[in-house]
Amino acid sequence: MLLSILVVLAILYVIKGVIIVQQAEVVIIERLGKFERVLESGLNFIVPFLDSPRGISWKVIQKGIDGSSYSYIKEKTRIDLRESVYDFPQQNVITKDNVSIRINALLYFQIIDPKSAVYEIQNLPDAIEKLTQTTLRNLVGQLDLDETLVSRDKINHELRAILDEATNKWGVKVNRVELQDIIPPTDIQQAMEKQMKAERDKRAAILEAEGLKQAAILKAEGERQAQINKAEGEKQAEILNAEGDAQARIKRAEAEGNAIKIVIDAIADKGQPDKYLIAMKYLETLESINQGQNNKVVYMPYEATGILSSVDGIKEMFKGTK
Repeated sequence: MLLSILVVLAILYVIKGVIIVQQAEVVIIERLGKFERVLESGLNFIVPFLDSPRGISWKVIQKGIDGSSYSYIKEKTRIDLRESVYDFPQQNVITKDNVSIRINALLYFQIIDPKSAVYEIQNLPDAIEKLTQTTLRNLVGQLDLDETLVSRDKINHELRAILDEATNKWGVKVNRVELQDIIPPTDIQQAMEKQMKAERDKRAAILEAEGLKQAAILKAEGERQAQINKAEGEKQAEILNAEGDAQARIKRAEAEGNAIKIVIDAIADKGQPDKYLIAMKYLETLESINQGQNNKVVYMPYEATGILSSVDGIKEMFKGTK
């Protein structure tokens, strides 16, 4: 009989005295209601009937089938040391310009001191939620609606710093805070959409006007450059024509000079070269006067007899030369 009692006691001791703790978990042990020690992961032994794990209340938030969130209190004896994600439900917050908006946030925290998390606060998740809500109301209450919509990073940073400092005595490290949604009232959203549409239309009109202006400027510059190029081309053409005409005149003068020189050399010993030249120029001038389609008048020079005598003289000179 005594042996049976000893066997039962041994079995109860093993059942009550052996605790296996999972990795990244701890268990708070109390002896007769007083804190005794923290059990780490692995195989642990306690004194049955004297030592017992401390139960803690933990608020759990879950989503139902319809998508709505609900919460309940769960009693547990094991504390998870991994980083936890706490999804807060949406809450109404009033901005500095008296606009009521809805905000929900995500909080990433980790328990670094299990003893403080159990003995310094009654329900750690619920306490963190309430603290986050009140801090978020204070921060958003200092900002206008427009500042709130564009200052997510600023709000996240300030909220994390405040929560990390406040939860330090609870043995908690707040690693990150993220605002998921900032939802203004319906009428404010419609007004903002109209404002954004007006801004887009304004930017489009400005860009179109700038494009037309730039096109007109480029067109005017192109026409100006074309006129400049045309004027430069005409100028170069006139210069080349003038240079060509001057070269031609020079060549003609040189040829005429050579011809006159040949004639003078031929008749220098037989006659008077100056009379010959005068007579030739006179005849050329007379020929140019009688040219023209509508010119039907034949001019007779005033000194015709003198010219004829000069021509006869020229004839005689060539005869003598011949």
